[in-house]
Amino acid sequence: MTTALLIIDVQEAMFSYEVELHDGNEVMGRIVSLLNKARAAGIPVVYVQHTEDEEYTKGTDTWQISSLITPLPEDTIVEKPTWDSFHRTNLHEELQRLGITDLVICGMQTEFCVDTTVRRAYSMGYSSVLVQDAHSTFPNARFNAEEIVGHHNAVLGGRFAVLKPEHEVEFR
Repeated sequence: MTTALLIIDVQEAMFSYEVELHDGNEVMGRIVSLLNKARAAGIPVVYVQHTEDEEYTKGTDTWQISSLITPLPEDTIVEKPTWDSFHRTNLHEELQRLGITDLVICGMQTEFCVDTTVRRAYSMGYSSVLVQDAHSTFPNARFNAEEIVGHHNAVLGGRFAVLKPEHEVEFR
């Protein structure tokens, strides 16, 4: 198998803010579905876990990966200190160890860690699918979260990754 499911920063902190994630419950349902499909097909699952500052301090409740997608012992967990899942981490080495050339990417936050990781994966030669309805973010002072997600899908899709809705993603 050369494909892995890459789940970025789906941690309890994302659900602890006063402002809610855009389409949060639905996005989580789609991530759970992707995880179930990957596990049923025997596809490796790689979690990326942001580790820094207050909400993401290692060992705290908010740092934990969401209880809706609890990793199994055979899953890979990569901690990262920056928005780029490859920078200052062992992600590339873990993917190489697993023989991975293709990524199916989902997670949080669209304009930060998802965007940066999709671009970096492309630059490193990985073929990626960005699951267009399985990543989310929060509104900012200029744009609502739906606009941010839509913008990043438009920019990343067809250039840095293939865009697919969750229901079209199949693992073989």
